[in-house]
Amino acid sequence: MKEKSTVLLSAALIACLVAGCGVGSGNPREMERPQKGEAVGMAGKQVRDLTVAEEVEVDRAEEKLVEKCMERQGHRYWPAPVASIAERKAGAYVVDDVDWARRYGYGRPFDIAAEEARRSHPSVTYPNALPEQEHIRYSRALDGDFDDVISVELPSGGTTRTPREGCYAEARERLYGDYPTWFRVKKTVTGLTPLYVPRILRDERLVTAVKAWSRCMNESGNPFSSPDEIRQKRESLVKGMNASQAQSAEVKLAVAEAECARKTSLGETARSLEGEYREKTLRDYSEEFATYQQMRMTALSRARNFESR
Repeated sequence: MKEKSTVLLSAALIACLVAGCGVGSGNPREMERPQKGEAVGMAGKQVRDLTVAEEVEVDRAEEKLVEKCMERQGHRYWPAPVASIAERKAGAYVVDDVDWARRYGYGRPFDIAAEEARRSHPSVTYPNALPEQEHIRYSRALDGDFDDVISVELPSGGTTRTPREGCYAEARERLYGDYPTWFRVKKTVTGLTPLYVPRILRDERLVTAVKAWSRCMNESGNPFSSPDEIRQKRESLVKGMNASQAQSAEVKLAVAEAECARKTSLGETARSLEGEYREKTLRDYSEEFATYQQMRMTALSRARNFESR
């Protein structure tokens, strides 16, 4: 669903720790949420976040509900591709899974597949081929109308808005039970990164780990000061190469990055610090966080019920 945001802190600052990229796929990344499957004590209750596999289940159910909603309104709709478990590992601050790096590099195969979907998936090509007025009607049925929106103030400042109606809104209402509440708590919880990421970047534990990682990379013949430098230079490093050559080059570099991240514990350090600082920040938003996780568990249960029908 289309959303509009006005934020006061540079997204680039957040991305340099959280994901080394914007959420080009739109998906939340590893460090935007607590460790998967762990129980987290908030507001006197034990709740847990979804595993990545469970997130995939919910996302697939959402697409199916959107399809049914569009069909009821007389429109054709093809569920959009849902990011796989492997794809959701792409974009982390540092690659430290050597096997994943050997197979995917920095996720270029996912980038190529996503670009192909944007060009040729029927959920894109079909509405684009409709006459103008029919295209407008289709888009309003799917995305709703920005004349009637849910608006949320973000913890770091600014606002984000999304249409109150439309098939995406209906699907999320059916999954989460209360779409306005879901949108509010989701944007609040996932919008906390500007409040704590700058502190992580300044933490001496991360600074020390990055320096150790950089020394390791230099020794392996890859002179980079930080994982973020690789992300910034990623495209220029493979400029002029075809897709196969670019993927091979990135796999080689990603494997070196992952091996050094393991040797220096950079990935572990970054995740630990993210958990530590995020937990402190969440203390001021414990009610929203508990509701966020509870609603996600509700969505998972409903997704599985829909699937079994």
